[in-house]
Amino acid sequence: MAVSLDFETTAGDPVMGIDEAGRGPLAGGVYAAAVSVPLARARVLLSGAWAAVTDSKKLTARRRDALAAAIRETPDCAWAVASASAAEIDRLNILRATHLAMRRAAERVAARLGAGDLDAAAVSILVDGLPVASLPRSTNVVKGDAKSLLIAAASILAKTARDADCLRLDRLYPGYGFAQHKGYPTPAHMAALNRLGPCPEHRRSFGPVAQMELGLR
Repeated sequence: MAVSLDFETTAGDPVMGIDEAGRGPLAGGVYAAAVSVPLARARVLLSGAWAAVTDSKKLTARRRDALAAAIRETPDCAWAVASASAAEIDRLNILRATHLAMRRAAERVAARLGAGDLDAAAVSILVDGLPVASLPRSTNVVKGDAKSLLIAAASILAKTARDADCLRLDRLYPGYGFAQHKGYPTPAHMAALNRLGPCPEHRRSFGPVAQMELGLR
């Protein structure tokens, strides 16, 4: 199933799509991206420069990086990437931290659209997955990253931003293999946790890390 502008057309201009990356890993922040393009421009992009935009999970890393650059460089495209840190995830829980990252990204795009305060802004929001109460005038789209062009574009920006941060973590904390497993609980990651213990970017509220810390005491 190819992405379309059906949901965007129903929502009307201006509209932004939002998606997240990084809810499942044991380390690092959770990322969210918001993307808005005027519908007339989006229709041209859908059959042109953004024709390959789809759910980020369906793309190779090289293709994601190329599409992320194309999205960021598109004239008339208002976009933003935001995150909630591992410490915020531990304090709030992963769901609330994800919604916080989404809200931060949405606020930045609303500002770039000149729409003012997000709560009062005349901008609609399409969000991937389940409803997000903290996003005003939002419509959730189940598997939206495979259905909505703007949500799919947001999924690519969120995923590439989080992957880039995992490369940063790999340099800061060598030995854990963040560049390879991106923080997910792979056998290699669990072996590194057993060998090295949690690093400062590990999410202490997540079961495997919490159990590891208990075992080290």
